[in-house]
Amino acid sequence: MGGYLMNVYDDDVNTPYLNPSLLNPKMHNRASLSYIDWFSDVKYGYAAYARSYKGIGNFYAGMQYVNYGQFDAADETGNITGTFTGGDYCLSIGYSREFFDSVLTVGANLKGIVSKMESYGSTGLATDIGATYHNDEKKFTASLLFRNIGTQLNPYSTNYERMPIDIQLGISKGFKHLPFRFSLILHNLQKFNFAYIDTVRTPGTDPLTGEPVERKITGIDKFMRHVVIGGEFNPAKFLSVRFAYNYQRRKEMAVDTRKGTVGLSWGIGIKISKIKIDYGRAAYHLAGSPNHITLSTNLSEWVKK
Repeated sequence: MGGYLMNVYDDDVNTPYLNPSLLNPKMHNRASLSYIDWFSDVKYGYAAYARSYKGIGNFYAGMQYVNYGQFDAADETGNITGTFTGGDYCLSIGYSREFFDSVLTVGANLKGIVSKMESYGSTGLATDIGATYHNDEKKFTASLLFRNIGTQLNPYSTNYERMPIDIQLGISKGFKHLPFRFSLILHNLQKFNFAYIDTVRTPGTDPLTGEPVERKITGIDKFMRHVVIGGEFNPAKFLSVRFAYNYQRRKEMAVDTRKGTVGLSWGIGIKISKIKIDYGRAAYHLAGSPNHITLSTNLSEWVKK
């Protein structure tokens, strides 16, 4: 769904990691495991579980990891001295509660972050705070999210780095007589112009032809880099088909002479018996398109009544 999914109110236990105010009673006793074969040898995974308690609220826990694989270690002259590994880890704990006859949900995540690369390491603490309005009768959802509010507890060296704060606003709308849900998300609202500037080509000369190059970013272009649009088609209870378009990803990751499908993503979800299988594929660059695979289930369905 374009890398952002903070405005869909359903039973997907993965969404509270992206927006804690999406955590709701429909996710009670649900669990999921996700795996992504990222670029090169990089591996990514995520596990989540949620429970709800009437009169108290909704809780969830999630564990995210990125394994960067094995690297050759070398001294300043290039002599191989051994190998080392690297990885990032994030433990997330979330809580939400409904108000005003469950049309408004407010939630927060607390995230402990650990990063390790060779002999260097860093830790951090962050929180996500969100609010979601959901009208089930009109099939309308609107969410406001403040993501990654926190600090680096221990830096890699002596310099402390800022957390990548992201303010997001999103809506989704379903239709009474059409099994389709439209999604619109605005991200990084804390800064209007956050476009990537290529310091080699803009301003200056083309590194290949030597011709002068000047690329101006218009106001519309700056605004559109905040936009992700998508949709979900549900022709049957056991089947979902999804697609999305990330304007920023296409503008900044596509090659001018061959843009291909960069910025587009699509996926399909199928429920077989008690297990739901979701597959997604996102085009980040011509270098490759990672595959996303998620298995989820309601653990209550495995217990004999």
